[in-house]
Amino acid sequence: MNYQFITIEGNIGAGKTTLANMLASDFDAELVLEQFADNPFLPNFYKDPDKYAFPLELFFMAERYQQLQETLQQDLFENNILISDYLFSKSQLFAANNLSDHEFDLYMRLFQMIYAQLPKPDVIIYLHASIPYLQNNIKNRGRTYENDITDEYLQQIENAYFKHFRSIKQQSKILIVKADRMDFLNSEIDYLGIKKMLTKDYKPGIHIL
Repeated sequence: MNYQFITIEGNIGAGKTTLANMLASDFDAELVLEQFADNPFLPNFYKDPDKYAFPLELFFMAERYQQLQETLQQDLFENNILISDYLFSKSQLFAANNLSDHEFDLYMRLFQMIYAQLPKPDVIIYLHASIPYLQNNIKNRGRTYENDITDEYLQQIENAYFKHFRSIKQQSKILIVKADRMDFLNSEIDYLGIKKMLTKDYKPGIHIL
């Protein structure tokens, strides 16, 4: 293992939580998972996004910040590997997509105050997948509030991720994995391929693997 703080990212339904759990188990790492079920605004957001987008995004940002702050306070970075299934800056990406201009301006005032205080991952693994693959996974996991997620919305989220990666590629190591061309959950060969990525030392930039 070449990295101490690893973030697994991807669009909705890409399999980031599954992979984060698997890697954390194998590397005996501390695991930080996004708590979707704790957000009381999420089910209503998919029904009425204009009404519920702002409280939804504020709740997610506060939850992510609290999780990472608690991790820091426990000094987990001193000796342990940390794996998370979200990038804190995704708060900004989803907010930019979901909020009105005035809401986003207010949101960013809060975001910028706390973003500088948080650690940045040593490496980001982004699970890139086609829209049909994502929709199939979303359907199979059976969260009723996700039934109305559109192809257009998933495409907007993917575009936001790649725009963000281009903006941080000078200082971040970003590994793009084609998730719909492998089965890391059921194929040992595919999973070992991902583990092997974490033994290599990459230069900052976007690496398509």
